[in-house]
Parts: sequence; C-alpha cells; structure tokens
Amino acid sequence: MFVQFTLKNFLSFKEETTLDMTAINAYKEHPNNLIDIGTKEKFLRVAAIYGANASGKSNLYLAIRYFQKIIKESLNNADDTKDQAISKYYIPFEFDKKKENTEFEIIQIIGDYEYKYGYEYNQERIVSEWLYRKNIATNRNTIIFERDNDSLKFGPAVKKECDMYKEQIPSETLVLTFFNKLKLQTEIFNGVFSKIMSILVADTDLFENINVLKKVLPDVIDNDKENLLKFLNAIDTGIKDIYYEQSEKDVRFLTTHYDGAGNIYNINLLSESEGTIKSIIVYIYARVTILTNKSMFIDELNVKLHPLLLKFIVDLFYDQMSKAQLIYTTHDTTLLDKKFFRRDQIWFVQKDEIGHSKLLALSDFKVRSDSSFEKDYLAGVYGGIPLIKDFEMGAGE
Repeated sequence: MFVQFTLKNFLSFKEETTLDMTAINAYKEHPNNLIDIGTKEKFLRVAAIYGANASGKSNLYLAIRYFQKIIKESLNNADDTKDQAISKYYIPFEFDKKKENTEFEIIQIIGDYEYKYGYEYNQERIVSEWLYRKNIATNRNTIIFERDNDSLKFGPAVKKECDMYKEQIPSETLVLTFFNKLKLQTEIFNGVFSKIMSILVADTDLFENINVLKKVLPDVIDNDKENLLKFLNAIDTGIKDIYYEQSEKDVRFLTTHYDGAGNIYNINLLSESEGTIKSIIVYIYARVTILTNKSMFIDELNVKLHPLLLKFIVDLFYDQMSKAQLIYTTHDTTLLDKKFFRRDQIWFVQKDEIGHSKLLALSDFKVRSDSSFEKDYLAGVYGGIPLIKDFEMGAGE
C-alpha cells in the first residue's frame, strides 16, 4: 500500500515536497473512503490533485515515473554507448546556477512491515541511498541498509548475505536494483522492488492507445466479460455485447447495439467514441488494480471523460474488500465537493513567481464547515488556478 512519496529538487519542485496518503484521524466524514488495516492510522483510497496549466502537477507524476525508471534501469549500463539511468533522469530545478542533487523517497506497507526507501543522486553517481523497515505490530524500526557515497552499511537482517557483494556495486547503480537481480535467501529486496514497480504510473495517453486494447482486452472478454458489460451498461454506452475476431495478423473488436425495433447492429469498436474507448481501457486497468490491491497514479485522468464517468471510476476504488488506491491529477472541479471527498483527499499544486511548485492539501487550509470547496478553489482561496492578466485584443478588420 502506498503511504507517502517525497521528492526534492526535481523539475519545478525545488523544495522537499510530500504527497501523504495517511488519513487525518480528526476527520470523521466519509469513513468508506479509507483503508483500515487494523492500526491506529488509516489510509486514503483516493487522492485528487488540482492545479493550473504549468503549475507542476504533471511534474509530480513524472517524479514517480522517473523514480521507478532509475530503479529499473540503474544496472543496465553494460553497453558504454548507452546513457546511464541517473544521467537520463536527472532533471533538477532549472533556475539555479548551481545544480544540486535530486532526492526521492517512498513509504509503502508490504505485509506486516512498513518500508521506507529512497535515494539521492546527480548525473554522475548515487550520492546516498537507504532502506528501513518498521514492524507494524511492535512499531520497531530496523536498518536494512544505509549508503553514503562509497560507504555501505547493512543491517543485521541482510548483513551476512549481502556484505560480500558491497564492493561490486557501481557508483551509478542503486543497491536495491543490484540485489534485486541476485538470487538471495532474503525476500526484502525483491519485495520492495516489486512493490514499487507494481504502481501503475501513466498519463492519459495510455488510455487512448489502441495498441493497449489489443494486448489486454481479449483476456478480459474471455474471462471477465460479464463485469465489463455491466460497466458499459452503467455508463450508458448502448453497448449490449462485445467480442473479438482474431487472425494471424491482427485482432478486431466488435460491439453489439440494438435499435428501437430490436434490430441488431455489430460495429467496429474503433467506431465508438474516443470517450467510450478510453473508458474501457481505464476500467480494465482499474479493475486489475482493485483486484490485486495495487496503486494507480494517473496524470490528467479527466481528459475525454464525462465528469459523471470520472466519478464512476473513482467510486470503483471505494470497494471495501480491496486496498487499492487511485491518485490522479485533474482540472475537472465537478468532484471538488465535500459530498464526495474528505479534506485530506484533495491536493493543490501552485507555482510562485520564481517557478517553485508547492503541493498543499486542502487540510492545510482553514475550511469552514459550510464552505464550498469548488467555489473557493475557483475564487483562488487555495491557489492552484491560473492567473489571467488583463490584455487587449484588437478587432479584426
């Protein structure tokens, strides 16, 4: 389960910034919006991030994506002609003459433990890296490893097995990546690596990519058509059936419609609206995420989705049998309402006059009990909206 993500000196986020999915216990509204794992703390199922164009909210998505990419690729530099991962994905705050290190850190719950993993890097090397584990039942913290430049110290849980390898880890390679590649008795490295990689981090283009349908939709039709059709009926697409025809070269999807007289019409899925196609892809990924208790971070989820359909997707994540989570950025203020969200579920990204992005939760503001979240947001109370300056436009001739 996704608990926190922290970044520093990445693109427009110069200062340390944290997205926290820990619920505020003082808020009693919408208890079904929370994940309860039997501890004092509960966690948010959904978080919505609002912000103006160029405010930096997409940079938050990119931070998590690049965080994953460096972990995945930092050992793949055997070919000297390839750029190192840390060089490719080092994009510090631009408006500084001195380029400082970038930092990422994630906190996740895996089984009975909370893991805190992070690293600091520049285009030349991994500067520091750390992994800590906390027993949720006893609240006891232990060190798995700590790295500071060329110094690497292992905790007792992995020291005996890992100490012999520490001189073999290149300066541009993460310890987590290195040990994930080895066959070890401990499952700590594989577990943390897999959990981080299991977060679906994507922009809206993924859900508009027809090639994605070809990869995933046949399996859904074969094994979960009933639920897919229920979804298509719930969002009023008019689709009564969906099936596919496969050849050696391609796969063709068809949808079934009825007219008022009961006549049947089968049409190519690609002839459906872009919103319908995107809805199907979003639903498939959302359902898999929910069934597997994973997390999704989607940039601009609302694009080409009707506001009521966006609400339908959000509501899927309130399945009380799942621990899945959805984090998304959006411009759509339809759901910016106390009827749908708790105050700790709503976040705003705003950029100051020198280009620094800041991430603030609605819970950071003093909000009256009778406040309209949407009205106050559009009035600029919480920031995160574009500053439209007066300008004159000449009349056409």
